[in-house]
Amino acid sequence: MASIPRRFLVHTITVEDYLGETSKGPKYGPPRTVRCLVDEQTRAVRSPGGEQVTSTSTAYAGPEEAAAPPLSRVTLPSGRVTTVIQTMYRDGRGLGTPNHVEIQLA
Repeated sequence: MASIPRRFLVHTITVEDYLGETSKGPKYGPPRTVRCLVDEQTRAVRSPGGEQVTSTSTAYAGPEEAAAPPLSRVTLPSGRVTTVIQTMYRDGRGLGTPNHVEIQLA
């Protein structure tokens, strides 16, 4: 199955992958630009640890985009900086939807 057509990926976000904690706080990788579709809608989601948390935005990108680890820093098109709750790969086989990555943001 194909990926999301590029014509629908009308936004770009900047992702800085979370690399871990240091004595001075969180450490992030170099910023990279990801083409996506951003849906700024509040909804309840489950974190990787199983807790119910509030997601304020979701970015949908092609599966060729590297997944962003939880706690990665993301800058939205509006300039708001947020963090990744979790990234999920969605396989569209049998569902009639394109393969994509769903990045749930705090």
